[in-house]
Parts: sequence; C-alpha cells; structure tokens
Amino acid sequence: MRDVVVVGAGHNALVAACYLAREGLDVEVVERRDVVGGAVSTVDRFDGYRMDVGSSAHIMVRHTGIIEDLELGDCGLSYIDMDPWGFAPVAEDPSGQGPPVDALVFHISPDDTCQSIARICGDRDAEAYAAFAADWGERNTRIFELFQDAPTMANVGRHMMGVGRATGLDGLELSRQFLTSGDALLDAHFTDERLKTALAWLGAQSGPPTHEPATADLVGWNMVMHRLAPGRAVGGSGSLSVALAERLRRLGGTIRLGDGAGRIVVRDGRARGVITESGERIAARTVVAGCHVLTTIGLVGDDELPDGFGHRARSTIRTGNGIGMVVRLGTNALPSYPGSLGGAEHHALQLLAPTRTFLRDAHGDYVAGRPPERPAALAMAFSAIDPTIAPPGKHNVTVWGQWHPFELADGGSWDDIKEREGQKLIDAVDAMAPGFAASVEHAYVQTPLDLSRELNLVNGQVMHVEMSLDQMFSWRPLPELSGYRMPADGLYLTGASTHPGGGVFGASGRTAAGVVLADLARAQRPWNRLRAAVRARTTP
Repeated sequence: MRDVVVVGAGHNALVAACYLAREGLDVEVVERRDVVGGAVSTVDRFDGYRMDVGSSAHIMVRHTGIIEDLELGDCGLSYIDMDPWGFAPVAEDPSGQGPPVDALVFHISPDDTCQSIARICGDRDAEAYAAFAADWGERNTRIFELFQDAPTMANVGRHMMGVGRATGLDGLELSRQFLTSGDALLDAHFTDERLKTALAWLGAQSGPPTHEPATADLVGWNMVMHRLAPGRAVGGSGSLSVALAERLRRLGGTIRLGDGAGRIVVRDGRARGVITESGERIAARTVVAGCHVLTTIGLVGDDELPDGFGHRARSTIRTGNGIGMVVRLGTNALPSYPGSLGGAEHHALQLLAPTRTFLRDAHGDYVAGRPPERPAALAMAFSAIDPTIAPPGKHNVTVWGQWHPFELADGGSWDDIKEREGQKLIDAVDAMAPGFAASVEHAYVQTPLDLSRELNLVNGQVMHVEMSLDQMFSWRPLPELSGYRMPADGLYLTGASTHPGGGVFGASGRTAAGVVLADLARAQRPWNRLRAAVRARTTP
C-alpha cells in the first residue's frame, strides 16, 4: 500500500508530491498523458520545434522560493530573466488611435520603465507610475505571502496587516481600492490612454476584463515584476515540470505516465486509493487530486460524497465559457515592431492591443458567444533568447488571444473555424509588426475546444475556476473546500481549482502538502489513534 497517490502530474501536483516524498512518504503520481506537467509542459510540434502546451512565461513561481527549496536547479532547471518584461507598441496619438509608431517598454528597473513612459506619455504619467509601482508592488508582496498560505481569515489578517500604511490609507479606503475596477484604478492614476491600455491588457491575463468590479489588483499585482523578473525556462515551460519529476524520483517517488486515474476509490467516507484507466488498483492511505475539482468529484462519484454535494459543486463553481485560444508558430523571422530595442523586445510579453475600447469590444463578442472580430493578442518569441526550442535560423512564436468562448452562440463547431480564428491572431501581430504574417511557415492552433481535449479543462477554462473575487481566497472553489480537503477522509485537492488559482505558481501544491502532513501528524497523536481504534471496533 502506498502512503500517497497523486492524481495528475500538473506542476502543483508534482510540487505536492515532492514535499510529501521529502518527508519520507511513499508517493506515486498517476498521469493520463505521456508527459508530465499538464499545462506546464513542452512537446515536439514540428520537426525541430519544441512548443509549450499551455503556459510560456513563469512569473509567480519565482516569488515562492519553491525552486530554491526543492533545489530544482540541480535537476536541470534554469531560467533566463525577461528584461524587459513588457513591450507595448503604441500609436502617436495619445488616445491610441492610428498605426503603431513607437513602444512603451516595461523593464525590471522602475527608473528605466519611467524613462520610457516619460518619453511617450510625459513626465506626469512617469511620476505617477513610479508611485504606483512602489505602492502596489508593496501591497502585492503581502498578497503573494497570503497566496502561499491557506486562505483562512486569520492568515488573511496576518498577511494583510498594515497594507497601505505607507501611503496613509485606512482600511475602508484600502478595501474600496481593491474592490474597484482596474479601469477605474488606471483612470485615477494616469492620463495617457496608451499606458492605461498596456496595463489593462496585462491585468486582463487572469481572465476578467478590467472594466469589471474588483479587478484593480489584477492590474496592480504586475508591479511585483519590478522586484523579481519573470523568467523563461530554458528548453520550454515544461522544463519546470521535468525538473520537479526528477526531484520526485530522487526523493524515492514514482510517476506512472499514460495511465491516469479512472476512479478515486472512496469507501465508508474514506479515500482508499485509485483504480487506473487500465484497471490497476493502487491502494493508498491518502489521495491528492491535482486535476480539476469537478473532474475529481466525477472520479469519486456522487454516491460516495455527502448528499447533494456533487450537485452543489456543479451548480455553484463557475468555470465560465472558455477564456482564450493560442497559436504556436514556426517562422523564418521574428516580429519587427516600431520602437524596436534591437531584439531585446523579444525578451518581453508583447502586448498587442491599441485601446481599452478595443479590449472591451473583444470581450463583448465573447459575452455574446462569438469569437472576437478583432482579437486582442499577447505574443511571445522566446526562441530569440532560447535557441534550443527552434531549428537553426527559425523562430518559435506563441500568440495568445483572450476572450474566445468555448461554446459558440450559433451552435457551430470550433473544428470548423479554428484555422480562420488562428489566422486572426496572426493578423493581430501583423497589424503591429507589418510583414510578420509572411514569415509564418508552420501553425498549430489550440482553440478552447482543443485546450479542453488536450488538458482535460472543463469548458476550456485554463484557470479551472473563474478568477472572480467570489471564487478566490476562502471561496475557492467552494468555502467547504478552501482548506484543500474534500469531504472524504484522506482525500485532498490541489491545482488551479484551489487557492491561489491559476497560473504557474506551485503554491497550491506546497500548501496542500502541508495540510496533508499536518493531518497525518494529528492522526498519530495517541488520543486520536485510540479514538480511531474504538471507532473501527464499533463500526458495523
């Protein structure tokens, strides 16, 4: 019998497995795909190209200390700092109208960033940005600490105590700012629409558009990138997961690929192990599910959970209607933008949206169940800094487009329109970097339906559960599940469905492992062991 079976080999699941194995537990991970990492994996797409399946840039995990704590550098993981980390082509007109003629550049250094802002937007916005970066960077340092802990009220109070004090804010004003929209926050600080658009498009990467309430911090949290650079893992995003898998093996854990969990066995209110898709039973004292929370419930079955729990979960947890799609391109040239930094722009997230009205129009199409007529795009060209992911003389370019519905209002199929919609994303880059479309030699399109198929994402939602305020912190994915425990003894959750949510973070995995270890230690206390023995003798 295993001590722990972990369902899924996503990066959070692997982090949890590593921390559990490090404490001497016998851990096995079961994964249905033939590669580790889930959405943090890299595979061969075309001859000589190594392309990411999901994420490409790593921001949050670099703030957790997990990489250093698990000594993943010794397991082959290395990063290239993204400096600059943001590059936004802009029009000459301050309203954002017209073709791009220059670019706003966001460096790790706030001073260098402010020089770029001053040159394009003026000294006032540059000074405002310096203050904004310092204030919201400090706030989000505290929030990132909270993200690495269980989201209890005590932890929220402990980590957030004194936030805003440096700028003289009381609790009511601080809460008002966090509950306002990202757009309102930007309007309160800046005047130039081009700067506000770049920051709004960055803020929207978690999913909700910045004109919605309680999205202010989706804009503000990006200021932590002035404190520690985002990183590109050498060899592809999946290098993080490969290093985690290697660390797990060195700790004595095992990984079973190509044979995922077909069922999580729960009997008499307690997890007993898993039955794999091939029919093999793996008995275990503890099961940690790193898959989607609704998938986990399906693997257990409603009959083994409290009455009505499955229905409550399916009717309450909002996965939304997709979020976006992506094209992975093999090209013979890099995008050539106005305001080029001599190639340094390809270190950065390339923010390709001219105005906030443009962003709202794209979101409006999404709400109506239509692919956006003109999609907002975010491009990454990391082969410019990591030549291992493309053949010599070629480039590997990823273009993410947001707000593409999983279910189409007209009842159509994504399989019928995927090439057309993929071309729209190529054209969105070409509009900012004329001539780019002609450089494309290979294109792999991942629609919301494709992402769902490949990564087992419910409704194509890459964050598992929507990243709206009412589904964050102690409400994610449900209040009774926010402690990483399912309503069956010995069954736990980790992954994007849980606090702190989606993205390449790893914090959920480490925190879930801590919960498991604390429960195991509690169960070994003499009084609890005696009580369990009495219960076992008297249970019919």
